[in-house]
Amino acid sequence: MATVLVIEDNEDNFELIKFILETNGDKVKRAATGQEGVAQALALPPDFILLDIQLPDIDGEEVLRRLRNNSIGQTIPVIAVTSYAMSGDRERLLNSGCNGYIEKPIDPYTILQQIKSIVYE
Repeated sequence: MATVLVIEDNEDNFELIKFILETNGDKVKRAATGQEGVAQALALPPDFILLDIQLPDIDGEEVLRRLRNNSIGQTIPVIAVTSYAMSGDRERLLNSGCNGYIEKPIDPYTILQQIKSIVYE
């Protein structure tokens, strides 16, 4: 069982991800803003983070920068979960420090497999 921090402002997306992860036995925490996500991740580091890139206060890339600039945040696996699917977005996010990239809309049948291949490879 892993503790997962989901940084996601959309309630429907969060509920779907939460259902999938909890069905797998994971403990799910939520942050609805980027600043809240950074604070939670650094105060009580989760096993991994699912990070939306489009957030209402600071964007996911800034969240990632703040995490990676802190010694605690450097070791937490971060997976971008985003609707950014333009050419080069995946590579840009991976080069910025994300450990993985999952496109929205989320496929409930494959997301656990994708997460496991990224976090536990």
